[in-house]
Amino acid sequence: MKKYWVILFLVTANLFWGGHYVFGKYVVAEMDPLQITFTRWIIAVVLLFPIAQLIERPDWRKVWKQWRYLLLMAAFGIIGYNFFLYTALKYTSSLEAAMINSLNPALIVLFSVIFLKEKLNLVNVAGLFISLLGVLLILTKGNLQQIFSIDYNQGDLIMLFVILNWTIYSILGRKMKGIPPIAATAASVLLGILLLIPFMLYYGIHLPHGKPAIIGILYIGILPSVGSFVFWNISISKIGASRAGIYLNLITVFTAIISAFLGQSIPFIQVVGGLLVFLGVYLSNKRRESRELKVQAEALG
Repeated sequence: MKKYWVILFLVTANLFWGGHYVFGKYVVAEMDPLQITFTRWIIAVVLLFPIAQLIERPDWRKVWKQWRYLLLMAAFGIIGYNFFLYTALKYTSSLEAAMINSLNPALIVLFSVIFLKEKLNLVNVAGLFISLLGVLLILTKGNLQQIFSIDYNQGDLIMLFVILNWTIYSILGRKMKGIPPIAATAASVLLGILLLIPFMLYYGIHLPHGKPAIIGILYIGILPSVGSFVFWNISISKIGASRAGIYLNLITVFTAIISAFLGQSIPFIQVVGGLLVFLGVYLSNKRRESRELKVQAEALG
């Protein structure tokens, strides 16, 4: 696969995810986070399996032999990430959630060091701390001197669980070998649905009634759930989780553009925090530019 296709896939995936943050805010007004998670994947699974079969024609027996990894991916990426995100959006704005999500690439780098045995230098460590400072500016709205006494927004704190779940999902996706990415996405989504069924039987399913929420759940079930996950998993299978992770910063950019278009104001101190996160992520990934150039060229060639 050519490099420009991977870049296009990553940009498109994050464009859809940026809209996800905005539309998700409308949907959580009418649906419970668990119900949103279940409904979006019911919509998505109907599309994912035919797409996987049409494009990849996978050996499904080989796919299901990786059921342990697929089950973990379902737990963290399909259920955990989305449940915590929709819970967070009940208490915080779409833009603020997206800004905190900007820490995700740096966390992916850190987990790559721990679990994939990659190495960090002083520049990378500095980048991680700068990213952390940026997130603290967003969380405290610039009141760093009150870091231990401030009454934090509950949604902002829940976002930390969101990025943790996505980091684990991305690392798991990188460790899977020989499984087509769309088929892996479809299989993990199906397992996620099966895990959620007992909860749905207990709590029941309540569909949205308002037009913004209906449009929102359809958007979430198709573009972020199918398009973004497929494009993301194809990309990390080509260039790895840590290199693809840098593109997650585009979620904040796209969310800010959409939010501004809808009339939402952006506090200056949070813009500063977001810029620090971007700088930190750049530094945390800087070491790969020379060492991985040859590897990336081979992967994309």
